[in-house]
Amino acid sequence: MSRAGQGTDDLSGRHLVLPRTLCFVTWGDEVLLLRGAPDKRIWPNRYNGVGGHVERGEDVRSAARREIAEETGLTVEDLRLRGVVHVTPDAEGVGVMLFVFAARAQQREVRPSAEGAAVWVRQGRWEELDLVDDLPLLLPHVLAPPDAPLFFARSTYDEGGHLVVVFEE
Repeated sequence: MSRAGQGTDDLSGRHLVLPRTLCFVTWGDEVLLLRGAPDKRIWPNRYNGVGGHVERGEDVRSAARREIAEETGLTVEDLRLRGVVHVTPDAEGVGVMLFVFAARAQQREVRPSAEGAAVWVRQGRWEELDLVDDLPLLLPHVLAPPDAPLFFARSTYDEGGHLVVVFEE
């Protein structure tokens, strides 16, 4: 198919999304979470998975592996897509297409980055932390057995500004 055949020359009226990765690395019964740096633009001091933007020309799996290495210093194995979440913050703006991965660490030692501090948390103990709002909903799907089907979800905000996540059945 030609470049023009991709249909990207007229975007008027189209919903646009930014591709991002979100990764959850495990070591035994622990999950690696990133406590956002205090000066981070989004979610400062809150716990999230590891991840970020997919760069131009990069596939999502390579982006996930790169983000893990950049933010934690880890190399991982068994990196697998667990689900996709379409985030629509508002009716008019740009959304996010979030590719959610799970992986196993090849070593336990992590290093901090400008994004924040990587912290190993025993599974089931994350409710004690100040998590990014959707994590309690995503983690059970991400940490399901490896042969569990992919999950698909959409998230938006209600009129009161509260997050609403709906999983496809």
